[in-house]
Amino acid sequence: MKYKPHNYQQFATDFILNQNICCLMLDMGLGKTVITLTALWQLALDSFDVSRVLVIAPKRVAEDTWPKELAKWEHLTGLTASLVLGSAAEREATLQRKAFLYIINRENVAWLVKNHYWDFDMVVIDELSSFKSPKAQRFKDLKKVRPMAKRVVGLTGTPGNLMDLWAEIGILDMGQRLGRYMGQRLGRFIGGFRDRFFLPDKRNREIIYSYKPREGAEDAIYALISDICISMKAADYLDMPERIDNRIEVSMSPKERKLYDDFQKDMVLSIGDEELDAANAAALSNKLLQMANGAVYGEDKKVIPIHDRKLDALEDLVEAANGKPLLVAYWYKHDLQRIKARFKNARCIDTAKDIDDWNAGKIPLALIHPASAGHGLNLQDGGCTIVWFGLTWSLELYQQLNARLWRQEQKHTVAIHHIVTKGTHDEDVMRALENKDIRQSALIEAVRARIGG
Repeated sequence: MKYKPHNYQQFATDFILNQNICCLMLDMGLGKTVITLTALWQLALDSFDVSRVLVIAPKRVAEDTWPKELAKWEHLTGLTASLVLGSAAEREATLQRKAFLYIINRENVAWLVKNHYWDFDMVVIDELSSFKSPKAQRFKDLKKVRPMAKRVVGLTGTPGNLMDLWAEIGILDMGQRLGRYMGQRLGRFIGGFRDRFFLPDKRNREIIYSYKPREGAEDAIYALISDICISMKAADYLDMPERIDNRIEVSMSPKERKLYDDFQKDMVLSIGDEELDAANAAALSNKLLQMANGAVYGEDKKVIPIHDRKLDALEDLVEAANGKPLLVAYWYKHDLQRIKARFKNARCIDTAKDIDDWNAGKIPLALIHPASAGHGLNLQDGGCTIVWFGLTWSLELYQQLNARLWRQEQKHTVAIHHIVTKGTHDEDVMRALENKDIRQSALIEAVRARIGG
């Protein structure tokens, strides 16, 4: 296919070419993969500035999205790639093949650093938020070899919160921007950054559970990273399809509601012969969300049924769709099991064949987990309706999964249904997602690219 870049795509490509270090915060659907591949072609085959590029991506994106985009566009001819996936022996073999790009899933970064001589002169991190934790092994290992790459690009549609930026930007610029402030060296660790820009928020005496930005911290942080970051929102550049967000409320019976309320109050509950308990607030939150969905894990991962209200609501949606494909997002394994037990034609989106079959209209009820399939997959040809059976606290996963259907190439109005159990933790999650979006939008706005002015 012939590539005719939009002005914003050319702008983003030029930004990569003109910056040894850069971060592209591009909204879903803007084409960050082809933008980056176009820059890589010029760097490898035109200016000869790089010869071995490591692309780090989520597993499904590494094995599906990058190879398909590379094969799709005529202008990328000659930009060869080797997929560093599979067993250790298979990964070793693919590293020995001659290519310009070596595409690896993020889970194998630690293996690569420990077992392979580092000879990559450029690194592309697709979904930079995968490196938001400085405690993660992949962050620690990549940090060791980062100085050996003369160019690095970070790609993300959801940069996360302000605290996450210390690691995300730090892995790109080796701490040059957020490790210093107004002549001060804040240090190599997140503590200095946190102390300068944040204040303790929720705490229990000496134990601090969360932090909040100091006055003026947001503007100061955005200013520090603005020279290497650009941001673009899809609504500014694309003719996006209409999107309808719908909340479908279900209610538990008085008996079911009493189980929920008693457990929420006492953190322990007897259901028949089964005992349910929560050791702390995090465990309680997790189990309350499970109960809102209709079942909960007891001891030894035994599934304890609570209600079928969400299954009934999903059945109504399936009936109303009248054969129109639905993409259903689930969170817990027992949700998946119960959905498949109720709907015999339901099928998980797990493999490349599943993706192709969905896009070909062969799957009327597709089941997808946000954590394993939220990033990078193009699913817009298979349908235009998403149903959130179970909600997630992660704004990133929530937005990424919605963007599988709500994107420029979508030809129909996109409907996003949220099945919410009334008066439960579901409502807290919906509010949290909305509140997180406000702060993340501020970050995006602060570094948004102003093309042509």
